[in-house]
Amino acid sequence: MALSIINIHVNVNGTSTRFFDVLAADLTVADGTTILATAFLNDSGTVATAFPVVTHGYYNFYINGVLQEGGSYTISATELTFNGVNGTISAGTPLVVEAVEIVTQT
Repeated sequence: MALSIINIHVNVNGTSTRFFDVLAADLTVADGTTILATAFLNDSGTVATAFPVVTHGYYNFYINGVLQEGGSYTISATELTFNGVNGTISAGTPLVVEAVEIVTQT
């Protein structure tokens, strides 16, 4: 049997949407604590109406510029929910949600 070379072309495109919030007051965090999407500003500086629903990609969540573990939060269209973490996040701390959607085309 002769060697056959298969040439596969796959284009991968990604979009990233970011949302920003600076806490106005201390936030006490316990399992299940939520922050509404409307507390965040979008990339253009206007109040977010919702987070995008990511079907082929992922979310990143940063507190004061530090990426948080994936299992410590969940994100839906309407809110960010803390999972299994406890503590206080100080007023003035920036929070960033990044939604990354990846699309492949053959």
